[in-house]
Amino acid sequence: MSTPKEEVAAMLEALPESSSFEDIQYHLYVLEKVNRGLERAATEGVVSHEDAKTRLGKWLSA
Repeated sequence: MSTPKEEVAAMLEALPESSSFEDIQYHLYVLEKVNRGLERAATEGVVSHEDAKTRLGKWLSA
């Protein structure tokens, strides 16, 4: 598993040279949200697609 510093360095390498501070800030935000989601899925589990469809059935059926 990579460290946060390594993840940020890799992200910066992947961004174009013309990236603004706002672009970098947005990508940092997304990176953090993805990492939190993956960590939460690992600790709390996930819901299957079928279970999600069942739970949301009343809103999905027309």
